[in-house]
Amino acid sequence: MYSLLKKYITDQSTISEADLKLIFSCFKPIETKRNEILIDFDTICNYYYFINKGSLRLYTLNTDGTENSRYFAFEGMFCTALPSFIDQKPAAEYLQTIEKCELLVISRTDFYKLIDQFPAFDSLYKRILELGFITAQQRIYSFQGNNALEKLKWIIKNQPHFLLRVSNKMAASYLGISPSTLSRIKSQL
Repeated sequence: MYSLLKKYITDQSTISEADLKLIFSCFKPIETKRNEILIDFDTICNYYYFINKGSLRLYTLNTDGTENSRYFAFEGMFCTALPSFIDQKPAAEYLQTIEKCELLVISRTDFYKLIDQFPAFDSLYKRILELGFITAQQRIYSFQGNNALEKLKWIIKNQPHFLLRVSNKMAASYLGISPSTLSRIKSQL
């Protein structure tokens, strides 16, 4: 149950088996259904999720009800509504399972205790934040001024498993194009 999390942590830093056991004791395994909402728009986020199996997405809704996917996470990744998790204000976004998932969940309280107690976990958190920032910046820079085909090529190059795991509707909302445009440009590849 904890082997993927162990690999994630030990790939980032050196840590003893005893410390790993203490860290694992703070994570609780849960299984979810497909399309389950883990964090609702107007709730405060108190949990961080590590994905053993499945995938999650963060998204918002426009006033007309159109979904805008902001982030996708897959096996071996952490995911949460980070601004709400940090500042304890309503999430202003949704966190949803897009496949049946096996997750390891840690409470905000336990998460910050681990950061204080284990320098390796603090380093891990900094790395999560850095990678999140880099990914967001790359996406912004790659999508600004690019046409739909160039955006799709960026996704294929940088996240090759993405289109195999995510519906056309969700992928289109992430790319900022319509599902019909996505279908049309996929046929051009």
